[in-house]
Amino acid sequence: MLIRKQYLEKIRRFYESNLIKVLTGVRRCGKSVLLNQIKDELINENGIEENHIISINFEDVQFAHISTFNQLNDFILTQIKDEGKYYIFLDEIQYVKEFEKTLASLKATKNVSLFVTGSNSKLLSGRLASLLVGRCKEFKIMPFTYSELMEYYQEKGLEMPNKPLQDFIKFGGMPQRLDYSLEEDIKEYLKALYYGIIDKDICNDKSKIDKETFITISKYIISNTSKEFSANRIVDYYNKNNSSKIYRENVYRYLEKLEQACLISRVKRYDIAAKRTLKSIEKQFVVDNGFLLACSDSNQIFVSHALENIIHNELLFRGYDIRIGKTYKGEIDFVAIKDGKKCFIQVAYLLSSDDVIEREFGAFASVRDSSPKYVLSLDDYDMSREGITHLNIEDWLLNKVDITLS
Repeated sequence: MLIRKQYLEKIRRFYESNLIKVLTGVRRCGKSVLLNQIKDELINENGIEENHIISINFEDVQFAHISTFNQLNDFILTQIKDEGKYYIFLDEIQYVKEFEKTLASLKATKNVSLFVTGSNSKLLSGRLASLLVGRCKEFKIMPFTYSELMEYYQEKGLEMPNKPLQDFIKFGGMPQRLDYSLEEDIKEYLKALYYGIIDKDICNDKSKIDKETFITISKYIISNTSKEFSANRIVDYYNKNNSSKIYRENVYRYLEKLEQACLISRVKRYDIAAKRTLKSIEKQFVVDNGFLLACSDSNQIFVSHALENIIHNELLFRGYDIRIGKTYKGEIDFVAIKDGKKCFIQVAYLLSSDDVIEREFGAFASVRDSSPKYVLSLDDYDMSREGITHLNIEDWLLNKVDITLS
């Protein structure tokens, strides 16, 4: 698999740290592979002996007998043979009941470096947060970015799609979808992955959520990614087409479950004039464009919304805090924030007419903030004007050009 350099660079400086390294992300985004890459670095570059590495994948049936914190603790203690440092890797740890007790005990009593993964964004909330407050370092892992996807094709010597960006827009960057070449097989895999996540992480045996209702609502939410959110609109959509009824609280509960399963991110508004984040959630974005296809009843997706979703995910990958910009005349697609600095971004498919150009560049007309302003589109010709920079989306995704903040 592709060596995920950006993540390894972030995690590497914590290899010897007493902090618990927690890797979270949607299922099949590459967390397990990344753990293996960390282990390889420890053995091959740091000189750690293999008998001082303890590795458990809780999706492996050979570890099915470990389901409680006591069983996990007993197993690990049997593997520790001396006073030397041990590197412990626990993959998909959410399967172990009260696992946080074992982590706290090992951290307090043994010479260990702990690495854990989970497919739940709330892994560090609740009991774990209270028991291990200030003792964890979280790394949010995402599917392949476009630049990683291109690197994967090149390193593996695979045949590149005729139009790679269009391929990425439609099929996304879930690593295992690259095992398939036919469109129907890719979609079948993505749908199976989507339903598998629902079965394992949301509508499982412990859940009281009606699976059929949840699937209907979740597909609607994901299909409308990057659009303005309205719980009332979702309620009306469902109640018009079904004999059973749902309410606003059901929608918000489903949103929370989708977010916990790392399937969506929820983005708040930012009042540009007042320079403050508002409490209201404005939009939802799906973690990978492949899920847009999986939730589509046809093979069609809205390219403009798919592009906006890609820009959102790339900004997340690059470490920006993201908001939806609110002006008194309308909105700016994204406010990208890092280290107290920011910029404003509009996203368009193509600047195909004077009206479209005026709409996208004109979105900044009421913005008095002097922070950099960008319009990103698929156009090759540079249309920058009046202090607003125009960038080609593919060039930006491939790091040929970049945004700046102030």
